[in-house]
Amino acid sequence: MRSSVLIRIVCSAIVLQSGAANCLAANLTVRQVTQGPQHHFYGYIGHVGNTPWSGDGRYMVLLRTGFQDRMPEPGEPADIVLLDTQDDYNVEKVGETRAWNFQQGTMLYWNPEAPNTQFFFNDRDPDTHAVFCVLYDIAKRERVREYRFDDVHIGNSGVAQRGGSFLAINYGRLGRLRPVTGYPGALDTTAEEKHPANDGIFKVDVTTGVRTLLVSYRRLADEIRAIHPQVADMGLFINHSLWSRENDQVLCYIRGGWDKSGTKKTRIDVPFTMDSAGNQLNIPLKHFGGHPEWAPGGFIIGAIDGRQVLFDPKTNDVTDTIGTLESIPRPRDDIALSPNGRWLANGHRFEGRDRYTFIEMDTGDHIHSPLFDFEPYRSGTLRIDPAPCWNRDGTAIAVPALAPDGTRQTFVIGPLSLN
Repeated sequence: MRSSVLIRIVCSAIVLQSGAANCLAANLTVRQVTQGPQHHFYGYIGHVGNTPWSGDGRYMVLLRTGFQDRMPEPGEPADIVLLDTQDDYNVEKVGETRAWNFQQGTMLYWNPEAPNTQFFFNDRDPDTHAVFCVLYDIAKRERVREYRFDDVHIGNSGVAQRGGSFLAINYGRLGRLRPVTGYPGALDTTAEEKHPANDGIFKVDVTTGVRTLLVSYRRLADEIRAIHPQVADMGLFINHSLWSRENDQVLCYIRGGWDKSGTKKTRIDVPFTMDSAGNQLNIPLKHFGGHPEWAPGGFIIGAIDGRQVLFDPKTNDVTDTIGTLESIPRPRDDIALSPNGRWLANGHRFEGRDRYTFIEMDTGDHIHSPLFDFEPYRSGTLRIDPAPCWNRDGTAIAVPALAPDGTRQTFVIGPLSLN
């Protein structure tokens, strides 16, 4: 029996101060769509158009594991499963991956050029532990392409929102320097170099398989050396490589010292943008939180000085604020903009638990979800992030949380139905 709870959210007070917006009454159905004893999760935040739902909404793609209290052993597989939304979310296993973690999953992305039938995920060779990206077709129930390279072994780190290419990084490097986002024991051929010239952020053409190095770690080290001289002693890595909605810009974080080579004071954490050819590098940008989102027109949604903001990377400055401190008390947490741009979902900690706020972008009106349990997985390599992922028509989100039986499951909140 699937679990479904209808919850009516009503504000206890309406803020009438100048510039503030109303909290709306809404009917939200919270449905647990996966069940234990196995764990089911998507992994990555639903920003930059990323979603577990197929283009026609028929299927959701997730990972399934038999444990959640440890990181996977090198090469230990997780199941890739499809949930049939037209058959009470019936679960079907369609494959396995040996390249995954709990925070980002295996970088599942539906292919924008065939969103009803194809998705990308990462895998690794069971003998060499070399990471590569896979394109899977659910109509054929088979892998239709693997993107393998002989020198630097890279996996998908972000598919272009309009299709055609995906960004790729070295997850073996992350396995050493940032385990929560890496794959334990994955092969890293540039491990001996802190700033290799032949490794960094790549772009891979989906049709031809041609790989292009957009920017190297050596170039990035040179770009930030003046403001972070400690880079000389730190291995660098990349997190959160995100395509803009128009496919013409890429946002990334260059980081270092998140392992034993640094402390919180000496860590490197620098956001930057570049065009999709690896040119027009804007570095460093003001820091706008760890999990930002692209808005239409080349703007970035992030957090600065405790507020959710709209940020222009071209001017390196804030252009507007979103919501209020009442509607979004923790704007640095996970956010995702609906496909039509109407709603911003913000997942944040609240009173010891986690909840989601829906902000209507035009009016600033907001809706709060019920609270979800994440304990004891609030931090570390096993953490559950409050990561909202929109469905295709922008009426509901999928989120991870702990179910009443303590297993890690996927819930759907919605539809957004306003009075």
